[in-house]
Amino acid sequence: MADISTQNIWPYYSAQNVQAAARKPVKELGKDQFLQILVTQLRNQDPMQPLQDKEFIAQMAQFSSLEQMMNMSKEITSLRQSAGMVAGLIGKEVTWSEETEGGVSVYTGTVNSVLWRDGVQYVKVEDAEVPIDEIISIAEPSAENEEEAAADE
Repeated sequence: MADISTQNIWPYYSAQNVQAAARKPVKELGKDQFLQILVTQLRNQDPMQPLQDKEFIAQMAQFSSLEQMMNMSKEITSLRQSAGMVAGLIGKEVTWSEETEGGVSVYTGTVNSVLWRDGVQYVKVEDAEVPIDEIISIAEPSAENEEEAAADE
């Protein structure tokens, strides 16, 4: 069996590097730091004067609010990224499929606009509103479609 060398990895885990990382100042208090503070407070409380219920409930409410705000921030970031990606589809040629009574129909068209309804993103292709998850291909508009669009104007 071959030996595996750890010399390339272990220099990064030296005592100096670990201590330097531990000393690095934290610019923001996240939910992990808030929970650490709460646990430390519970461990070091005076047994003769434990935390009052009201104080504990208030701290748990703060923790819950912090977590909800962090989740909301992640969702807003995700929405912003998604909106940017979908807006990039305007002017592109998309192909999508729809189930009909006769089977599955495949359509192709150029995206005119983007819209959101009930948390679902749609692209508008002529009169059709196509959910993003039904798009099966995206391409630059073909010369044939560009000529048709120019003739329609």
